[in-house]
Amino acid sequence: MDVFKSFLPTSEGWLPIWQLVVASAAVFNAIQNYTTLKLTQRLYARMPHLVNPLQARAFGTWTITSAVIRGYAAYHIHEKTIYDICIISYLIAFSHFTSELLIFKTAKLNGPVVSPFIVASVSLAWMILQYDFYVS
Repeated sequence: MDVFKSFLPTSEGWLPIWQLVVASAAVFNAIQNYTTLKLTQRLYARMPHLVNPLQARAFGTWTITSAVIRGYAAYHIHEKTIYDICIISYLIAFSHFTSELLIFKTAKLNGPVVSPFIVASVSLAWMILQYDFYVS
């Protein structure tokens, strides 16, 4: 158990651990984008025929980039620049899924879309509310 704890972020509070959890989930998501279209097609359920290997790999590349940002933020949560970039990454994700749902209408409000909305909105709110606690 101590070996496992040695890999966790050492900053106080739950936000650094949350960032690590979200980053880990993003790595899984990125891998699946490189290996199959099935989960991504569920995400864009109104137009799954638009999901192709090139689009999935591009989405996977964005997802791994966001995983790196959030993973780095987990261990460097007190650095203003990293904190700000992490907030922006959640804003980009929220904007993407909102536009796909409401503007482009490629997504529908189902489990695969609700999950990124919850993660992005909770993370955004949490990071904004805790800004002064972590960034001095």
